[in-house]
Amino acid sequence: MLCPCFLIMKINSAINIDEREVTFDYIRAAGPGGQNVNKVATAVQLRFDVRGNTSLPADVKARLVRLAGKRITQEGVLIIEARRRRTQEQNRADAIARFIALAQKSLEAPKPRQKTRPTAGSREKRLQSKKRRAEVKRIRSNKLLEQ
Repeated sequence: MLCPCFLIMKINSAINIDEREVTFDYIRAAGPGGQNVNKVATAVQLRFDVRGNTSLPADVKARLVRLAGKRITQEGVLIIEARRRRTQEQNRADAIARFIALAQKSLEAPKPRQKTRPTAGSREKRLQSKKRRAEVKRIRSNKLLEQ
């Protein structure tokens, strides 16, 4: 008999995602498995509605959408496919682990960029190289005119 309890995916100490917010679709996968690969749906598609989710803050959702890239649909549903393993259970666990890793990565706020200025030495070096290049071009153009 199956347990009526649901798995809680712990993203960090403050954010948990209930398994009811994630759906799993099982599809047939290519790859290892022999003839069994044509009969059994071992590949897993994990689907998570990012935009409709209430347990994630707005800034985390935005970073998750950006990190997901092509794995997110127009409707804002994140799709993670797992087909590396031979069994459905292993692929399901792999999909959950990859989802949690992506969610944890989206929790990290990007470090703000600090404006920097070029050093006096680098500016001088740049100007000297421009002068050398201009001199070479000037000499070459004079040689072409003399011919």
